[in-house]
Order: sequence, then structure tokens, then C-alpha cells
Amino acid sequence: MMAAIETRRLTRRFGRQLAVDGVSMTVPDRAVYGFLGRNGAGKTTTLKMVLGLLKPTAGSAHVCGIDVGANRIAAARKVGALLEAHGFYANLSGRENLDLTRTLLGLPASEVDRVLEVVEMTENGRRRVSDYSLGMRQRLGLARAMLGAPPVLILDEPTNGLDPDGIADMRRFLKTLPDRTGATVLLSSHLLGEIEQTASHVGIVHEGRLVLEGDLTRLKADQAPEIALRVDDAGRATQVLRGHDLTVVADDGGLIARLRPGEDHDAAVAALNRALVGAGVGVFAIGARARSLEGIYRQASAPAAPPARTKEFA
Repeated sequence: MMAAIETRRLTRRFGRQLAVDGVSMTVPDRAVYGFLGRNGAGKTTTLKMVLGLLKPTAGSAHVCGIDVGANRIAAARKVGALLEAHGFYANLSGRENLDLTRTLLGLPASEVDRVLEVVEMTENGRRRVSDYSLGMRQRLGLARAMLGAPPVLILDEPTNGLDPDGIADMRRFLKTLPDRTGATVLLSSHLLGEIEQTASHVGIVHEGRLVLEGDLTRLKADQAPEIALRVDDAGRATQVLRGHDLTVVADDGGLIARLRPGEDHDAAVAALNRALVGAGVGVFAIGARARSLEGIYRQASAPAAPPARTKEFA
């Protein structure tokens, strides 16, 4: 099946700064793809190249099989986008704002009713945008992006500035969008929790490079198991753990020891506890850490380390 979005070695320089470094990304059809990375990682620059708003220094982007660089207009017709700036006329109603865009696109008037219904804004469509909450403006932006029923939606940080209720509403809405409309959603965010609860697939970008992507459920299953510890002497504990060829990182006042893929959690917890106590380290808490997107992100974004030697626990 053709990918909804595919980039090949997509690269962008701004002078000497390499903002996007050879990103090859594949967004499956009808997925909710979480494009994840901290602020400044290169997410928005990548999206602008996919949308044809920014010319790549090298590489290419394809939307529904169409080369964006070779046929930008045809590719643009396949995409609806919601970037950070809404650009609405505050003195007009939501319906009037949508009608302006609908007219420019040459779409029938019924499209306004359709998208307002999809984003659950039918009752508020005639209110002025100046009276809208931020969450309502975000939904109106989504409605505008969906005019003409494009098969691909690109949304850049759609939960920015929303309160907890607004975030929960947006999460529910986006998660069900492919089943309700058939659209593929590329969702850019730096919020791990929101991506984990919304996306079916993820791509992690770090310092301009795509360091990991795939089906989120599968990535969690493949994640190297971790053990969380709280001890009285973090320095001594780190020495003991590294003596067993484990990667150790500090985490919120404690330590995380990363096991090798496939290693048994329970046996490792018992063995490490014995090793730490034997070395005179007081162990306050130790246990397996649930597989999570946070763990996947931390592992993918960590500096490359040499392969560990195999060594049995004491």
C-alpha cells in the first residue's frame, strides 16, 4: 500500500545551520503518526517542506505518491494543514471564515456544514470567532484544514495552549479521525504523553535527524527493558550497575538501569538488588519500569554507546 507521506533524505540548511538532516520518513495510510521531538528539533521545518512552503536543500517529499518539489499544487490538493497561526477574521463568524476558504477552493457550500459537523462545532458556527475559546479556534482550524476532504492532515502542535479539558477533547477527536473520515493524520508535538495516547505510529526527530520510527505498539514490545531504582548512594550504585555492563541514567532523583533486549525483568531485579546490597548500597526501591513512549524516546535520543559485553549478574 502506498504511504500517505514519504520523505527521502530530506535536508534543509539555513546558512551554516543544518536544521533537517537527511530525514527519510514513512507515514502509513490512515495512521495517526506522531512526529515527536523537543522544540527546535526540526519538526516544523520538515512539515513546511512536506507542505511545499519551504524548498529543501536536498532530498524529496511525496504526498500520496506525488513529488512535492515537482508538482507542488497537485500535492497541496491532497493535504489539509493546521499550523500554529490560525489567521481567522475575529469579527466574522466561524461559518463565515470557513465560507471564505471554501469559496477560494471552489467547493460547494455544503462543505461548510460537513466540516463543522465533523469537528462538532455546528451549534457554534454562527458565533463570532472573537467569542471563541482557544479550543474552539483549534477546532475551527481543523475544520478549515478538512475542507474538500483531503486524504492527509498535517497538524503542528494542535494542543498548544489548551487547558486539560481541551487537550482531552482534542486527543479523543484526533484518535478517531482516521476511522471517521478515512484521513491520515501527521501530528507534530513535543508532548510525550499526548502522542502516546493519540498516535498509532511515531517518528522521533532529534537534532534534525529521524532517529526512530514505527508502529508504537511494536516499538514498545521491542523496547529494551528498564529497572527503576532509588538508593542512598547513586554514585556507588552507578558503579555497580555499570560493572554489569548496563547503561545507567539519572531520572527524577533516582536511577534507571537499561537491560539488554529480551532479558528477564524479575531475575534482573533480584540479581541487581543482591549486587547492590552486597556492595553496601542501601536500596529504597527497585522494580521493573513499564514500557512507555518516554522510555523509547529516551533510548532513541541518547548518545550512541559502544555495544555492551555479555556478563552474568553476580
